[in-house]
Amino acid sequence: MLTSTSRLSFRCTAQRTLPALRVPRRSYASEAHEYTGGPTFELTEEQNAIRELARQFTANEIIPVAAEFDRTMKYPWDVIKKAHAEGLVNVHVPEAYGGAGLSVMSSSLVSEELAYGCTGIQTAIEANGLASAPVILAGTEEQKRKYLGRLTEEPLMCAYGSSWLPLIKERPSLNLSTFGLFAAVTEPGAGSDVAAIKTKATLEGDSFRIDGQKCWITNGGVADWYFVLAKTDPDAKPHKALSGFIVDRNTPGISVESKLINMGQRCSDTRIINFENVVVPKENILGKPGDGFKIAMGAFDITRPLVASGAVGLAQRALVEATKYAHDRKTFGVPIIQHQAISTMLAEMAIGVESSRFSLIPWVIFETATAKDENNPRTTYYASIAKALASQTACDNTDKCMQVMGGAGYNTEYWAEKGIRDGRIFKIYEGTTQIQNLIISRIVAQDYQ
Repeated sequence: MLTSTSRLSFRCTAQRTLPALRVPRRSYASEAHEYTGGPTFELTEEQNAIRELARQFTANEIIPVAAEFDRTMKYPWDVIKKAHAEGLVNVHVPEAYGGAGLSVMSSSLVSEELAYGCTGIQTAIEANGLASAPVILAGTEEQKRKYLGRLTEEPLMCAYGSSWLPLIKERPSLNLSTFGLFAAVTEPGAGSDVAAIKTKATLEGDSFRIDGQKCWITNGGVADWYFVLAKTDPDAKPHKALSGFIVDRNTPGISVESKLINMGQRCSDTRIINFENVVVPKENILGKPGDGFKIAMGAFDITRPLVASGAVGLAQRALVEATKYAHDRKTFGVPIIQHQAISTMLAEMAIGVESSRFSLIPWVIFETATAKDENNPRTTYYASIAKALASQTACDNTDKCMQVMGGAGYNTEYWAEKGIRDGRIFKIYEGTTQIQNLIISRIVAQDYQ
């Protein structure tokens, strides 16, 4: 069990003569590689322990039930309760509020292992991370104790009531008008257009009254509380018009519609949430009025690498399933893994997994180096690269897995078709691939002005 005392750290050293580069391993995955230059990364003893805990939990509690949860589309409460008991939920919450206080890199080890078992269950477990990140970043001490403490004391869930397609954190060093406001809340009429957000919060005495609708909200039907972005100043520029609020689920005026049936990750709970005359006390605002955009972007800088690591877990599973099948299936008297066309696909899958896994390393460097400099755009830059690359790899690898398996891969008795359905969303949620490419290209363009 992971407790707050088993906090993990990630060590980075840069020197002339370096030891071997040690990478995350399974018995079927990468071996250690000799490396003679650049930074060296080595998982600590504690990080290896948490990865092994997550790996064993996945093998024992997720993989055996994943297909059934996909079929029934029921929310995986039993699995979540067990994960909570093992300390695998809310791993990012600081120790002061009952969490393990893991770094993003350490948390990514958990994400990859859980996603290896089932990305639907992993999303259900880790949606808490996105909703609670704004509270961690901008909450008062009282807000943190109350709302983060709830999550760690018992297996409660929360939801991000404004699923932004992330652009870039507001920083003095970056001109937002250069980037365009492509960050969007998920509303019926607001896709990638912040100005189209209609959910509003009106100040009335000591409270705000929230009216509007949010859609595609993960954990929307099971959440104990929501993080909600709403327009508080209709006359301000879009990135200054929004504020973030913590809204208790049992507040009068909130209605939750029926579960939305998605192509993949079917046990995850996705809902439309309606807010009608929802009265929220002023003390539930995060930061100051107008800080919502900045808080939301900061949250995505934290959670986007975890989405990337989840995509890596799915891509790794696809590689393993394809390789196992290629060893067992025979044509022309030999296992198909001996055919060049098949072995080439497996090699491409392995390249994608390792490249995506290591794409997180530059983000870790800049997260560490700029921890006290919130205006450095490189954390966002590398988070977007990791997310875009890993999402594409997840889709590519699940497609290749089905191709290796042929007709069997198209059948529901095999994992491949579920893998394809589950993987496609990685190129959409927490920022589409096109949005990530826009972020990356605009920063590159600024570098060479």
